[in-house]
Amino acid sequence: MISLTYLSTATTPFSPADLRELLRASRERNHANELTGMLLHAGGHFIQTLEGAEDVVDATFTRIERDHRHRNVYVALRDDVDTRTFPEWSMGFETLGPDETALLPGFNDYLRGRPMSPEDTQAFGRPGIFHRLFRDKMR
Repeated sequence: MISLTYLSTATTPFSPADLRELLRASRERNHANELTGMLLHAGGHFIQTLEGAEDVVDATFTRIERDHRHRNVYVALRDDVDTRTFPEWSMGFETLGPDETALLPGFNDYLRGRPMSPEDTQAFGRPGIFHRLFRDKMR
């Protein structure tokens, strides 16, 4: 089994309805193909992790790379894994508005690019690494 995390930029803005439809279709396909994962969207940029059988993840990623709605597709992590990080999620997704995100501890530091110490990186592990890449490459 593998875990693949990629970043991409939307070629045109996604409305809330577009994002809901993307999520609906992704969940349906992922469930049918025994894929799990997480999708984050911010400011026209995506970061997604796909987990599952190598051939299924690769086929799904190839389809995503060819999708006209994406550009600047960049693989951040690709690892063989023994267990899934998102075992119950055919595709997790979260949307927060500006007022909600302003209340999150550390939110402003994160977006301002506060340097991560080696201790931060160790504490956050793989998710911290791809979140840092998302923040640094997609602003």
